[in-house]
Order: sequence, then structure tokens, then C-alpha cells
Amino acid sequence: MKVITIKQPFASMIAAGIKEYEFRTWKTRYRGELWIHAGKGIDKKAMKKFAGYGLEYPSGCIIAKVNLSDCIKVDDEFRVVLSEKNPSVYSSIIKHTEWEGYGFKLENVERIEPIPVNGKLSIWEYTEGITE
Repeated sequence: MKVITIKQPFASMIAAGIKEYEFRTWKTRYRGELWIHAGKGIDKKAMKKFAGYGLEYPSGCIIAKVNLSDCIKVDDEFRVVLSEKNPSVYSSIIKHTEWEGYGFKLENVERIEPIPVNGKLSIWEYTEGITE
């Protein structure tokens, strides 16, 4: 199974269906099912900013399954789309017009029972305990 590790609070925001794009400086051609791994890293500033959502923030485990349906270059046009969707959630991407990267469109979010596992960089493969 393909997995991507994401810092908190963003992993939980994706699992709750609040954040539908994940941003990276690199693009991917991968499309399909992707598990969301809540890494051990925490963005303290974002934790304060989004405290009002009242989410739980597990770390070091896979917490959701999504479908990665698109990889969109972040440009001025895409920033407008993000500002129309949720300017609070995407404010750092909207405001930092010098930032260059890609937005991974995440759909069909499904929370899963947490699976403890160490994360990795990029999109990585998890095979332990998976039965076909």
C-alpha cells in the first residue's frame, strides 16, 4: 500500500475531511489509493491555529485512507481556487506566492483504525500485515 507521512495537525485535518490538498515541492505521477501516516513531527504554530477543530492528533501511525486523484502545480490560478475553498486552511500557500510546488488532491477520505508504524520521506510502500 502507498503511504505518505504528514505532520500534525495536517494529517488529522485530512482524516477529518477538512484539508483536501497536501502540498509538496515535488510532483508525483501516482494516482490511486493512498494511506495517510501521521508523523511524529508537529507544526506547533498550526496546532494553535487549528485548535478550534477539536481533533485528536495521534502520531507515528497510519490514520486514514484517501484517493490521490490529481497533482496540481501551485500557481496564481490555483491559489485563487484554494482561497475560495478554505482560506484559513490554505492561507500559508495562498500568501506565500514565491513558494513553488504541487498540491496533491485527496478525495474519498476514510478514517481507519490507527496502524503504528514509522514514517518515511516521499510516497512509500507499507506491506506489513496487509493481506490481499
